Amino acid sequence: MQQSGYRAGLTREAAGVYHGAMSTPNPTLHYLYDPLCGWCYGAAPLIEAARAIPGLDIALHGGGMMANGNRQPVTDALRRYVMPHDERIAGLTGQPFGEDYFNGLLRDTGAVFDSEPPITAILAAQSLGGRGPDLLARIQRAHYVQGLRIADPAVLAALAADIGLDPAAFESAYSAARGAETAAHIAASRQLLARLGGTGFPTLALERGGACTLLEPSRYLGRPAQWQADLRARIG
Repeated sequence: MQQSGYRAGLTREAAGVYHGAMSTPNPTLHYLYDPLCGWCYGAAPLIEAARAIPGLDIALHGGGMMANGNRQPVTDALRRYVMPHDERIAGLTGQPFGEDYFNGLLRDTGAVFDSEPPITAILAAQSLGGRGPDLLARIQRAHYVQGLRIADPAVLAALAADIGLDPAAFESAYSAARGAETAAHIAASRQLLARLGGTGFPTLALERGGACTLLEPSRYLGRPAQWQADLRARIG
């Protein structure tokens, strides 16, 4: 498992401005995330708070932290590695971690942690009325609270139905996004991460007029109201 998925993206100081990102008509919060990143789950309340700001767009960029050669079968060693991080995340953020995760999924040696299928599902949901952030939040709860196998397409289809997406439309969109489209999305997300100077997941950057400024989510963990107020002030 890549260490950066658990801490580097949250400990980096906010820095600099990147010029040359895609220009969007509204201020845009670029969110470089991974569905299997515990710190991204810890930052989920910050994303929800940002979504409540009128006139602020949210752009999701799935990084594929545990895709392809970085896929991880569940083992006792994996459980021993992730649990201290997850316990720290829970303490800092108040985000719930379920018994079905700690003593269910993390003991399920038939499960594989693979970022690619849930990223595909989020791309599919985004194509269906911009529902990507909703499905990401549902996937995170399914993983960290319910202990579900979020690399399983059938589980992802059920989660999409949970947020009200039409099953047939989701299946079609998932099939279209699977494979080459998801791979291209992950590659583009990695390139954006490098251009922004981010070091891991989550990385958050605010774009205004084609210029992206890295933000510092670590000091807002557990304080979504303050995060929202400061974002509003930045947007003006």
